Amino acid sequence: MCGIVAYVGERTAYPILIKGLQRLEYRGYDSAGIALINNETKVYKCKGKVRDLENHSKGQDINGSIGMGHTRWATHGEPSDINAHPHVSMNGKFTVIHNGIIENYAHLKKELINRNYTFQSETDTEVLANFIESIYLDKKVDAEMAVRLALTKVIGAYGLVISCSDEKEKIIAARKGSPLVIGVGDNEYFLASDATPIVEYTDKVIYMNDEDVAIITRQSLDLKNIQNDQLTPIIQKVELNIEEIDKGDFEHFMLKEIYEQPNSISDTFRGRISIDKTNLFLGGIADVMPKIVSARRIIIIACGTSWHAGLVGEYLFEEYARIPVEVEYASEFRYRNPVINEDDVLIAISQSGETADTLAAIKMAKESGATILGICNVAGSSIPRETDAGVYTHAGIEIGVASTKAFTSQVTVLTMMALLLGKKRNTISDEMYYRLIDGLTEIPKKINDILSTEEDIKEIAKTYQNATNALYLGRGNLFPVALEGALKLKEISYIHAEGYPAAEMKHGPIALIDENMPVFVIATKDKSYEKIVSNIQEVKAREGKVIAIVTKGDEVIKKLADHVIEVPDTHEALAPLLTIVPLQVISYHIAVMRGCNVDQPRNLAKSVTVE
Repeated sequence: MCGIVAYVGERTAYPILIKGLQRLEYRGYDSAGIALINNETKVYKCKGKVRDLENHSKGQDINGSIGMGHTRWATHGEPSDINAHPHVSMNGKFTVIHNGIIENYAHLKKELINRNYTFQSETDTEVLANFIESIYLDKKVDAEMAVRLALTKVIGAYGLVISCSDEKEKIIAARKGSPLVIGVGDNEYFLASDATPIVEYTDKVIYMNDEDVAIITRQSLDLKNIQNDQLTPIIQKVELNIEEIDKGDFEHFMLKEIYEQPNSISDTFRGRISIDKTNLFLGGIADVMPKIVSARRIIIIACGTSWHAGLVGEYLFEEYARIPVEVEYASEFRYRNPVINEDDVLIAISQSGETADTLAAIKMAKESGATILGICNVAGSSIPRETDAGVYTHAGIEIGVASTKAFTSQVTVLTMMALLLGKKRNTISDEMYYRLIDGLTEIPKKINDILSTEEDIKEIAKTYQNATNALYLGRGNLFPVALEGALKLKEISYIHAEGYPAAEMKHGPIALIDENMPVFVIATKDKSYEKIVSNIQEVKAREGKVIAIVTKGDEVIKKLADHVIEVPDTHEALAPLLTIVPLQVISYHIAVMRGCNVDQPRNLAKSVTVE
């Protein structure tokens, strides 16, 4: 959601900013802009894509070795040239780009209007620019002090880059609730929402914390907090290769990431499963394992795809560790008054580690004294820093807005956690423990087998590319797969789709089934197999079109369904890792056939860092 890139150094800033904004396009946006600072500040911005910004700035003065760029995902005010960032204060003193939401902007704006400030846009960001300027002019302080004083009055979330026309040699950055990372080079510094625009130039980064303020020139970095306390920057090495943010030979990042799942799953369990496949090691939670083992309850909080992974985790923890589990939408959990006890364990799942609702829920749960764990893909992000312990997924960067390898990596981590916890609680037999560990190590090869049938899946997609609705059915731990499959279809192809427990079909959704309704049924061999066969028969009796995901060699469902997609046999506990893959592939091809922007679907952002 929104993207920030900035540069201070000896190079020409413009190409660095444009390339950085292109690297950030995956986050989702509707407009783009840059500010270049030389003898004066030049702002170029427009509605549309980064390529539109390039066209808009052609023939313009693009000199300057200090600058900032932004991709906007609209919150306050519709997508437009005027509402695009950067925003300049009324008297031209401050130029600002901003990720996040200023919640008390209306109050601040009213005060400024009473003082004869005028506004060009509908944004909360322009209000902030003018608010900083008002303090700067009234109190006759320097730019840094004006920014820090302003932020003590601001309510909300922000990742900010700010320049002052009177102090052209520096930029000021601030963060609260919206991520910012500083790249450290030789007599140059980079700023960005995440590391993707930076890795081409440096692997040394500083992750800003909430209420950090950075004052940056070509030769210096001064890190403070809002209260003016001096801080010591902690420089870390970012583990990200430039190849990871390139599509290679794939048409879209989403397809590349679907095909990366065998590796991302292997990378997630590599080093955590013993060579003889008889034990698991999760060092990130070792210190708090006694608290997890004695937990009264596990609460999983997440949003979107991560919530679906959490639902799979619920089945695994209850089946093999015999601990009651609740799975909560973070956005709902934080606004209730939930009962959380000291002997509860809360697991927060987030691909980015920056999901606003999940972070807020973590901070609320901390006050109860519960043990807080994180499952996250991004080292240095906020959730790993806010939690007591956790496990990284090692999925590698995910560019496509619709998560694929993030889901299977999260489920892999949850599977290992459930097995390890079951082993320590003596609620799983040694035979089952070894069998599932061995089965998990076989999953990457089996996903490759599924991906080898992509052309067959593509043929099925042709039949349903013009559907207007779709139903997804599953039982047990395959119900979350139905939910995730439906989400993938609606996210990227804009076809309305719903996932249901197959047994619930008779309680309403069956009314929707006719000859035009595709029904995707996840029907691998497990203890619910006979029941799911009955559900398929009910759909066929009403002329619905059945696309069934079945275990390889299944002859019963093949006679009933209109189409079958086979997946290799595996233990039912591991089936979600296989059955989701053909649903990802078919959603991808349907979206491509419909001419949709697969990697950047409309209205969506990769990481939801504001409410």
